Amino acid sequence: MSKAIDLSGKKALIMGVTNKRSLGWAIASQLQEAGADLAFSYQGERLRREVEKLTADRPDTPRFECDVTREEDLEALFSGLAKAWDGIDILVHSIAFAPRAAMTGRYIDTVREDWMMALEVSAYSLVAIARHAEPLLKADASIATLTFQAAERVVPKYNVMAVAKSALEASVRYLAYELGEKGIRVNGISAGPVKTVAARSIPGFMSMYKQFEKIAPLKRNVTHEEVGQLGLFLLSPLASGITGEVVYVDAGYHIMGMDLPV
Repeated sequence: MSKAIDLSGKKALIMGVTNKRSLGWAIASQLQEAGADLAFSYQGERLRREVEKLTADRPDTPRFECDVTREEDLEALFSGLAKAWDGIDILVHSIAFAPRAAMTGRYIDTVREDWMMALEVSAYSLVAIARHAEPLLKADASIATLTFQAAERVVPKYNVMAVAKSALEASVRYLAYELGEKGIRVNGISAGPVKTVAARSIPGFMSMYKQFEKIAPLKRNVTHEEVGQLGLFLLSPLASGITGEVVYVDAGYHIMGMDLPV
């Protein structure tokens, strides 16, 4: 007998939603449909307006401005949540950034400043967030972050962001190990290319998008909804025995070595 996912009363913090096409929002929508209460963090005035539009039907939704490179912002975020909630059941990390200059040329030409920025925002932020969140995370809490296959294989022009995703995936494993004794799970979601604002900023994204559907066993790309559904599963009690994993939702693309006519 199948078991429905009911997250009524669960408290979920979503970090990094930029607009309605964000994968963070795809996961948030699924969590909300399952009954979870949501809170959001955003960076800057423009993204505040986007989050407010997305949550207009729930004006009491907690919203916090947070630059993850600033310790004082992280302290204020989790201090605010401690006043609003009795704890956190779910945490979604959907945050990544690399300067465009680091993704248009050769990887070998990456400058130190761009490297440090990409690694700090895209990978270290998960560690910093988990540290600040730890006192509020409940015994059966779950954390999920978003990664990409470039963490393991070369995707031309992904450059330093690929290195950041590799660091992010290693962090998933170490955090899962250290938080596991408290019953807290940490997993990564490796999605195939999905048309988001962030993805479209990657040089050659549309060519990659079209190539994926030719090679993937399912002969198509995945949808926002499919990524959101995987997030819902991993963050729910149905995945209670899964931690430290990177789970793919990419129509099977990652299993392929090469695609040749038969």
